[in-house]
Formats: sequence, structure tokens, C-alpha cells
Amino acid sequence: MESLFRYIAAPSQCGYLPDQTWQLEYEHVARLTPEEYLKRMLQGWRRFGTVLFRPRCRACNACRSLRVLVDRFRPDRSQKRVRKANQGVVRLRIGAPTICPARLALYDRYHAFQAGSKGWPEHAPKGAGEYGDSFVHNPFPTEEWCYYLADQLIGVGYVDVLPAGFSAIYFFYDPSERHRSLGIWNVLSILEQAAARDVPHVYLGYYIAGCPSMTYKSCFKPNQILGRDGQWRDFQTGNNGR
Repeated sequence: MESLFRYIAAPSQCGYLPDQTWQLEYEHVARLTPEEYLKRMLQGWRRFGTVLFRPRCRACNACRSLRVLVDRFRPDRSQKRVRKANQGVVRLRIGAPTICPARLALYDRYHAFQAGSKGWPEHAPKGAGEYGDSFVHNPFPTEEWCYYLADQLIGVGYVDVLPAGFSAIYFFYDPSERHRSLGIWNVLSILEQAAARDVPHVYLGYYIAGCPSMTYKSCFKPNQILGRDGQWRDFQTGNNGR
């Protein structure tokens, strides 16, 4: 790994729990291998592009890394309904990350919808350079998962293929197709691919109790939470849906 610089940002309003204050540590890297990133994940780090980050909040420990045990996963009743609605209808294509007008427009529509419906911060349309820095220019090869309804792009996700694990980086979708629960379908697809490739774990990023946008992750069971000592421990929570 080649680190360029590292710093801890000033405290500010938490992006997950608005009544809390967060403080994030960042590290910009020039080179990073999948093996090195997996070690960082065991220390609570995540990444976008060549930027690693992790919470360094003094008064809160709500952000907890979560992974799903692939060989033991069984979809609950709600997840089975999502599978039935999308399997054989929504087509998945896995390839290398790219930038195009359709991806940029889909990303902006998704965030505009989330800002209006869930109070996410509004932002200007994402330019090709910024999009590339977040999702395309990666320190090691990353997979782009594109979902199509007929010929229409309706969802895009990014997945790191790590030693003995898949890491879901980010996913966005067409708000007009939200009745399909495409976020759930994306995770189900990742778990299915992981099983087909004999990958034991799928890492879903941070589980944050009290944050509706993050708590859904615990509904994929059985799962484990990363402790401060770097050890994974069995974890459940989330509605059963059976």
C-alpha cells in the first residue's frame, strides 16, 4: 500500500443520525491491494475510490461493520417476494466500471428522490470527474453490476472482490422502479453470486441502529458484527419476515 496523506476531519452533524455529531478519519492512497483493503476493513475502514474512511466519533459507536454468512443465508418471506418479482425480469450484467450519460443521469435522479423523500442533503448534478473518482478509478479491480429492465438501465452497484469475500460499495436505482425493491434485489444477487463462486462472506458496510437507510442490512441472516477488537461476532436483529 502507498499512502498519500491521512487526516481526521473536524466534528460535524452526523450524516446517519442527525441528532449526533460525527468525526471521520480519511486516508488517500495511491496503491492498495485487495488483501490490504481486507485488513483495513477489519479495522473498521470503508472506501470510495482511492479514499479510505472510518468513524472516529468520541461519544458514539453506532457504525458497526456487518457481514453475511453466505453458505447459511436463507431469504425470508419478504426477500422471497422480491426475488419472485425480479428474477427472470431484471437482467444483471457484471463488468468493469465505466462512465456514461445514462449512469450519471440515473445517479442524479436517485439522489434527487432521496433528498425529497428521506431528507438526504441536496447536491448539484454529479460530473463525470467526480463520479469517476468515487466509483471508476479504484486502486484494484472493482466490478460494476448493472441491472436492466428490457433495455433500460434501472440500477447500478459496485462490488469489491476480496480474498474470501465480496464487499458491496454502493448501489443506486431508478426511483420509478422502487416498487421492485431493487436495493434488496441487489444484495440478493450479490449473495447468489457469492455462493456460486464459493465466497464465504458478503460485507454490507456499516449497520447503524436508528438509521432507516442502514438497518435493512441486518435482515440478511445469519450475519456478524465487527467488534472493536477486530473479531466478528454473531448478530441478528431485523424483522424476520417469514
